[in-house]
Amino acid sequence: MPSVIALDAMGSDRRPKPEIEGAIQAARHFRVRVLLVGPEPALRAELGRYPSASELPIEIVHASEVIRMDDKAVQAVRSKRDSSMRVGLRLVRERRAAGFVTAGNTGAAMATAKMVLGAIPGVDRPALAAVFPTALGTAAILLDVGANVDCKPHNLEQFAVMGEIYFRTMFGTRGPRVGLLSIGEEETKGNDLTKESFQLLKQLPLNFVGNVEGRDLYNGQVDVIVADGFVGNVALKISEGLANLVRHTLKESLKATITRQVGYLLSRSAFADFKKRLDHTEYGGAALLGVKGVCFITHGSSNANAIKNAIRVAAEFAESGINEKIEKELAGLGSVVAVPR
Repeated sequence: MPSVIALDAMGSDRRPKPEIEGAIQAARHFRVRVLLVGPEPALRAELGRYPSASELPIEIVHASEVIRMDDKAVQAVRSKRDSSMRVGLRLVRERRAAGFVTAGNTGAAMATAKMVLGAIPGVDRPALAAVFPTALGTAAILLDVGANVDCKPHNLEQFAVMGEIYFRTMFGTRGPRVGLLSIGEEETKGNDLTKESFQLLKQLPLNFVGNVEGRDLYNGQVDVIVADGFVGNVALKISEGLANLVRHTLKESLKATITRQVGYLLSRSAFADFKKRLDHTEYGGAALLGVKGVCFITHGSSNANAIKNAIRVAAEFAESGINEKIEKELAGLGSVVAVPR
């Protein structure tokens, strides 16, 4: 049976066009059934622009309200009880969907997920885990990338455990290398948060490799990078901006220097491969780890490809049973993981 994924059709900056196009692509290419959540008249009108969609496993679930990017998260969660975000997460809680995807307000998505789904026992704060490519052609994950801008050492300890389980399960890697993002490799480097977190992480039964620096994010020498949400989000956004600059600069340079047709075709093929490797839309958004259900959050600027891949990864996440593993392993580490203070 295909996985059922609920999609917030009113989350992105250009809603609902990217969501509907992404849902169509996902339903066509993957074993998924998509529930489009949002105002039914608007969604039905947009969906009607794609005649072939009538043959695909796509349904509309009505939600009368929309949480916008400029809404204050807590206020929107409390006042908009029939928002596309809340209705979609209820589908997960009621087991009518295996997972939920949104390109909407990150703060509101996290608050709604924690309210509707609840936190996994042993998790104080959920964390957003983003997947990105490395120079070795492998993948790595960085968490937290924006769910928690202020953290305590025990939060980072929990992030490390959840991130290690996520990476090990999704990529089949035994003993993934876990690093703590800081300003130097030495144990004494960093601020109070990283110094205290280092002492906690080295006591865990993980393959903890110590502090790593920003330049280590993409060299393939570490698999799971742990940071507070403020630092992690800044690192992620700088990385995406740099990737866009490199793609643009390389493209312009190729146009300016290539004259022979054969050379142009070969270079264009190589550039297409290079562009795909650096394209964040291929990686499906960030998983919200630590809640009792599958929730993926992607950029508000997401295009159809980003939505398609977020649906794919949400289905893979649900099928792998990662949340159950996180709950079980955190319970087993109860005597090791620090008590919040």
